[in-house]
Amino acid sequence: MQVTHIRYKFYIHGFKIIFTLLLALIAVSGYSQKTRWVKRNNPNYDEKKLSYGFMIGLHTSTYQIKYSDKFLDLNALHSVTPDWSGGFSLGFIVNYKLADFFDLRLTPKVGFYENRLQYRYVDGTPMKQVLIETTMVEFPLLLKYKSERRGNIRMYMIGGVNPAIEASGRKNIEEGDETLELIDSNISLEAGFGFDLYYPLFKFSPELRFSRGIVNILDNTTNTLGEPLQRVNTNTITLYLLFQ
Repeated sequence: MQVTHIRYKFYIHGFKIIFTLLLALIAVSGYSQKTRWVKRNNPNYDEKKLSYGFMIGLHTSTYQIKYSDKFLDLNALHSVTPDWSGGFSLGFIVNYKLADFFDLRLTPKVGFYENRLQYRYVDGTPMKQVLIETTMVEFPLLLKYKSERRGNIRMYMIGGVNPAIEASGRKNIEEGDETLELIDSNISLEAGFGFDLYYPLFKFSPELRFSRGIVNILDNTTNTLGEPLQRVNTNTITLYLLFQ
C-alpha cells in the first residue's frame, strides 16, 4: 500500500510539472504578441453576437472533508486523508456577447474524475485506500469579463456556477462489504482567468479555473467509511484549452 501511495505522489508532482510548462508556454506566447503594432488576425471576430467552439480540460481534484463528532469516539481510526488525483473533461462552448467587455458563456461538458481517501488506523489495521471514480455531466454558466484587445491577445477573467449530475461511474467503492456512499449530483462555484489568442482562422484560449463544491455530497454517515465524516466537498483545478 505504501508503494501505491508513493506512486500517486509522483503522479501528482508530474501533473504540477505539466501545468507549469503549459503556463510558461502561455506566457511566452502572450509576450510575443503583446505589441499593438502586429498585424491583427481575425479583426472582426469579437463583433459576433453568438459564437461556438469546443474545449479540452486537464484537471486535478480532491475532496475536502469535515470530521463528524463520532470521529473522536473511533479510537482505532487515526485520520482520513484526501489525495489529489488527475482527470480530464471534454465539452462545447456557446458564447453570447452581452457588451464590449462582457460575455455570457455556457460550456456543457463531460468530466472524468478520480478521488482517493486514505483511512489510517492506530491499532495495526492496514491502511484503506478508497477510490471513487465518477463521470459527471456538467453545465457551467459563466460570466466573462475581457480586457481591451492589444494586437492578437486579450486577457480575461471568468466566473460562475457549475451544476453537475453523475452520468455513470463507480461512486460506491467496495472494501469487502463497506462502501462510501455519495449523492449523484453537485453544484460548484468557479472562478479563473485566461488569454484569448487570435489566429487567422480561429481563436485559442488557455484558461486556468478553480472550482469549489458548495454541496455536501456525503450520503450515508452510518456505515464504517461514512461514520467518521460529517461533510465532503469537491475542490478542482483545471487547465482548459478552448478553440473557437
